[in-house]
Amino acid sequence: MSEQAAYHIPVMVEQVLESLDAGSGGRFLDGTLGGGGHARALLEAAPEDVQLFGLDRDCDAVKRAGKNLAGFADRVTLKQGNFRDAGDLYKGLSLDGVLLDLGVSSHQLDTPERGFSCDRDGPLDMRMDADDGITAARLLNGSDEDELAEIFRRWGESRYSRRIARRILESRRDKPLESTAELARIVRTAVPRQVERKNVVQVFQALRIAVNDELGALRSGLEQLFDMLAVNGRLVVISYHSLEDRIVKRFFAELTAGCVCPPELPFCACGKLPRAVKVTRRPVRPASTEVERNSRSRSALLRAVRRLDNGESAGERFEN
Repeated sequence: MSEQAAYHIPVMVEQVLESLDAGSGGRFLDGTLGGGGHARALLEAAPEDVQLFGLDRDCDAVKRAGKNLAGFADRVTLKQGNFRDAGDLYKGLSLDGVLLDLGVSSHQLDTPERGFSCDRDGPLDMRMDADDGITAARLLNGSDEDELAEIFRRWGESRYSRRIARRILESRRDKPLESTAELARIVRTAVPRQVERKNVVQVFQALRIAVNDELGALRSGLEQLFDMLAVNGRLVVISYHSLEDRIVKRFFAELTAGCVCPPELPFCACGKLPRAVKVTRRPVRPASTEVERNSRSRSALLRAVRRLDNGESAGERFEN
């Protein structure tokens, strides 16, 4: 296995390149660099004049991507930062394509000291930017029962959020929670045996989302990134759970919607035009062969839109 594959295996590479229309060239932004796997594939497949701009919250990811893309140094610009701030970090940049591959990277999951994995004992950190924000430990030890239950219910979608929150408060009376193994054990004792694994995963997901404000970043970032697109530019998003995908789906539906007048009105009075057309009729999933090679790709969903100019018809509202 290559060093890059060991760091993070990029998901649905061929589908990403097709959805971005990378072969047409231009300027592209990878807003979630990881180790640079998607970025490298794009640079290898696209014309030689393509420019690649990259962002990642994790400074380690930016460094690794820099090494992976060293052979394309004259065509690559990388910065550490949240894609929700792309408009400020790359001010005035007009783009032909943007990619967001959401969630946590393989490297982050496989590094115990980052605290993302429920299968590897480490400190309760979970920050994507290890130098910024509050840790999962601080959140767990400083929140009351109602606050924790709401986090687990809203962002983990756990049916046992209240029971888990109560058990955490009982446990921390003796000492603060410090490790991922400790948290996983507490969750398992709070739920029925047949759903132990599911609820541990849900709690870790909820904490990661809360610590990094992932859904807030996605909501604010999508509009900003779409505004950075040139006409015919494409926005491609890969999500991994229903909370992310719901936000992306709704945003894309708003972009592709035209007239909102009541159906009984014989003419359009609102003048609303669609801002984009769907590139994908429905979410694209990885092939079974890819899931066999990389089990972490199994929940991936890819959606894409293309920006319209003001006078262009959206046609059938999708292109594939």
